[in-house]
Amino acid sequence: MEVNNGDGVGNFNLSRKVIDEEKSTVVIPETAHQISSDSWFQVGFVLTTGINSAYVLGYSGTIMVPLGWTPGVIGLIIATAISLYANSLVAKLHEFGGRRHIRYRDLAGFIYGRKAYSITWALQYVNLFMINTGYIILAGSALKAFYVLFSDDQVMKLPYFIAISGFVCALFGVSIPHLSALRLWLGVSTVLSLIYIVVAFVLSVKDGIEAPSRDYNIPGTTTGKIFTTIGASANLVFAFNTGMLPEIQATIKQPVVSNMMKALYFQFTAGVLPMYAVTFIGYWAYGSSTSTYLLSSVNGPVWVKGLANISAFLQTVIALHIFASPMYEYLDTKFGIKGSPFAIRNLSFRIGVRGGYLTLNTLVAALLPFLGDFMSLTGAISTFPLTFILANHMYLKAKHNKLTSLQKLWHWLNVCFFGLMSIAAAVSALRLIAVHSKTYSVFADI
Repeated sequence: MEVNNGDGVGNFNLSRKVIDEEKSTVVIPETAHQISSDSWFQVGFVLTTGINSAYVLGYSGTIMVPLGWTPGVIGLIIATAISLYANSLVAKLHEFGGRRHIRYRDLAGFIYGRKAYSITWALQYVNLFMINTGYIILAGSALKAFYVLFSDDQVMKLPYFIAISGFVCALFGVSIPHLSALRLWLGVSTVLSLIYIVVAFVLSVKDGIEAPSRDYNIPGTTTGKIFTTIGASANLVFAFNTGMLPEIQATIKQPVVSNMMKALYFQFTAGVLPMYAVTFIGYWAYGSSTSTYLLSSVNGPVWVKGLANISAFLQTVIALHIFASPMYEYLDTKFGIKGSPFAIRNLSFRIGVRGGYLTLNTLVAALLPFLGDFMSLTGAISTFPLTFILANHMYLKAKHNKLTSLQKLWHWLNVCFFGLMSIAAAVSALRLIAVHSKTYSVFADI
């Protein structure tokens, strides 16, 4: 049944709906955040903000260097296509069974029962925690890159910049109550993204034209190449997927499925072009020596590089809020945070709880600041299961009676293939973290 939430926006009443599946009960609480309030275009920009975050400055080094030209280009194109497909499966299940599933765990719980609800909840928040940790590492790296442009005293180390970044992210998280409130900031994020992408692109082209021939051979020993190639495959899927599509889809206006498909088509067409451009040009310009943070490789006017680094830092602060929003929604709903976002109780709650959550993120980021490894591990243990394994199996189970035998076989092949990829990529990522942990001490300045 659809009801009106009091502000003229139609919503499904999710207050204490009970799901009885396989003799287990899942209670879906009412959300404290806004739903069904955003246009598909705004949601498309939310998705594009994530895909063109400052993470794109690392893909030349973390995807192209381990894979090389042919596998890297083909891999990115295939990853784009299969990510669009997998996300569309989840989007089409948003109203499955006559209910609005505004959280990933709600959808899994409705289809499978309580255990799947809990497992999906755990997977998703591990995924988002690691993404947010990576964002703080990235923001700290951008700040450090800005600092060294103007000072060579080496007094300030990367962990200090990570701590500053975490504090700024916490201030922003306290100021923006929920995902729909990002409206103006999405425009700011787009401008910031264009600045660092254009700067990285132009300076890379300049360096590439002026530089001698580059080495595009994949570095490392034979064993090392195998593990880095598997890790790079996890980075491929990490680049395109959020692990929180139902939470983003919850904000879109009716009709939620067709509008979400428009947003996804926008993300995977116009939205991926800047990422492609900077990834390929960065690798072309610097070859196998490309840094995992492209702005550390480029040469050009100090003020231009400074502007790009500060833009990357600020955009990262905005993008992190998107991926932290499911945790914020869970906590706000659990503790009944409603009404004016700047009421004393609500503001105090956000300062304490969101500040505490991001403090933990910041501590982990400073402890193990290996950005490429975090991307690989996130892709392995959460992006593969959430976006590809679970999406295909949920669709298979939900639409079982409507699928042909060939379609069922296709979905099972996807489940098995990505299951094996998830295991292999997790082993590879953990090996890389272990190797780097031996090379660098904790709180390393890299």
